[in-house]
Amino acid sequence: MSEKNEEKRRFHRIFYHADAQLVSAEGVVQSCRIIDLSLRGCLLELAEPLAGIGDQPYQLKFELSAEAAIRMEIVATHVQGNQAGFRCAHIDIDSISLLRRLVELNLGDSELLERELSALGNFS
Repeated sequence: MSEKNEEKRRFHRIFYHADAQLVSAEGVVQSCRIIDLSLRGCLLELAEPLAGIGDQPYQLKFELSAEAAIRMEIVATHVQGNQAGFRCAHIDIDSISLLRRLVELNLGDSELLERELSALGNFS
């Protein structure tokens, strides 16, 4: 990644490889694999390339355990082959709490997490 892109990045990515489901607005379910996550979005590896970028919302669903799952509404920002980057358009309070804890555990720095949460609150 170029230095320019790193300077623009406000949210640290965590490498979290897990199976997930991507659900289109029409209800079409596609299995995918999470490559990385942040408080602001994710990078996914899809079985088939995404049909394009637009404002079409998708729902990402993945389980942390039998009792805990994260769901977020996402929108594609870039596609390269079978990989697609998404920004989080909406996430419920339970899911953001779980995602926050997951990021905190992987960053190992609660102060850094607090700065990212503050930036998330100031993001338009």
